[in-house]
Amino acid sequence: MFAKMQFCGMHCPGMKTSTTSWAIALACLAALSTWAAPASKEKQVGIGSSFRGPIGLQLYSLRADFAKDVPGTLAKVRDYGIKYVELAGTYKMHPLRFKELLDQYGLVPIAGHFSYEQYRDKIDEVIKEAKILGLQYAGCAWIPHKAPFDEAQARAAIAVFNKAGEALAKEGIKFFYHVHGYEFQPYQKETLMDLMIKETKPEHVAFEMDVLWVFFPGQDPAKWLQKYGSRWELMHLKDLKQGVARGSLTGQTDVTNDVVLGTGQVNYPEVLRAARRAKVKWYFIEDESPTAAEQIPQSLQFLERVRF
Repeated sequence: MFAKMQFCGMHCPGMKTSTTSWAIALACLAALSTWAAPASKEKQVGIGSSFRGPIGLQLYSLRADFAKDVPGTLAKVRDYGIKYVELAGTYKMHPLRFKELLDQYGLVPIAGHFSYEQYRDKIDEVIKEAKILGLQYAGCAWIPHKAPFDEAQARAAIAVFNKAGEALAKEGIKFFYHVHGYEFQPYQKETLMDLMIKETKPEHVAFEMDVLWVFFPGQDPAKWLQKYGSRWELMHLKDLKQGVARGSLTGQTDVTNDVVLGTGQVNYPEVLRAARRAKVKWYFIEDESPTAAEQIPQSLQFLERVRF
């Protein structure tokens, strides 16, 4: 190999055995490696020495872009280095066509969100679309309710989720509920979120922790991960702007309060450590801010360097 080394604008001696010659040869080899090596795939997908993913993107983050240009936005996701995605609709496209575009851009759909009403009234349609898209998970991100969310509404949702989860399980798809913040209303000595986790069947119903929607109501995401462990199979990585008050149980906050991971209020090393112990299977960045397209690469960079 050394006999052929002419590069870097210099000639590198071939098989000479002097210390100086070998040093020059090795230096040239290092220079060639630096020049020729592609960017690290780990860095492209936002995986570092501590955080190992797998990391994906909730496509809802780029909803404004999708409204204007679906193929171009999928290309943007690919160019972030993202491989895995979570869906929230197919942007007026037939699911088959949308799946073809995902395949074209090398994106793998892992999970998708469907409406509560679909799970309650049209589970066959959910199953059909989930199978066309090749989803492993089908989830619900919002329970229509009259505030404040109460026990009766929680129990109605529990029944819908157990039934939908059983139907999906027969097709090899796992149902999940995405926490949205209003479920932390007090209930007995715990919360309605505890009731929902305890009364849904683990074999049919998983949960997706949206870190912001646990943190914003005043809860501790790490403690919830510790408390219910493997029930949390998926996670939305999202951070809350510094200075925003916590404690609201509305499930709503201004989208501009979504900030780059690691720049907000959430103690992400602690949360990610707890998530690893809970054996969370899939992580998705979700950034609802108007500047999500610029913030997503910065959040990926944070995940590359975070230590815990």
